[in-house]
Amino acid sequence: MKISLLRNTADKFSFISIIFFSVFLVSCYNAERNCTDFHYGEFEFKTNVDGVKKISKFKRTNDFEIEVFENKTDSAKIKWISDCEFILTKINPLNNQEKKPISIKIISTDKNSYTFEYHLVGNKKNTQRGIVSKVN
Repeated sequence: MKISLLRNTADKFSFISIIFFSVFLVSCYNAERNCTDFHYGEFEFKTNVDGVKKISKFKRTNDFEIEVFENKTDSAKIKWISDCEFILTKINPLNNQEKKPISIKIISTDKNSYTFEYHLVGNKKNTQRGIVSKVN
């Protein structure tokens, strides 16, 4: 005696249609990543620190990033790992914490902004996300 999970042609067609549609939906989603559009330029990063809105502005070239945050200027070297990943290392760290490089990965882009993940190199469990806007 044969037991069939799909008893008739209509059930088989419905099952195949559901599988095809599910695969189609999953394969269509692909976040836009035009990362090279953000290798150079002037940018702004907004965040909340203890409920207070903070804005960091920075200029990026192929090799350096110069940041102004709370009227203090800081510089870092950039090492591009791929078009969408890079490592920032402060040029003049003031303490041991600042000596640790930061890994940044662009995960999606829009016309004038990108969403990214970042963490200290070697400390991936404390990964955070942010959005950067290109201002020029």
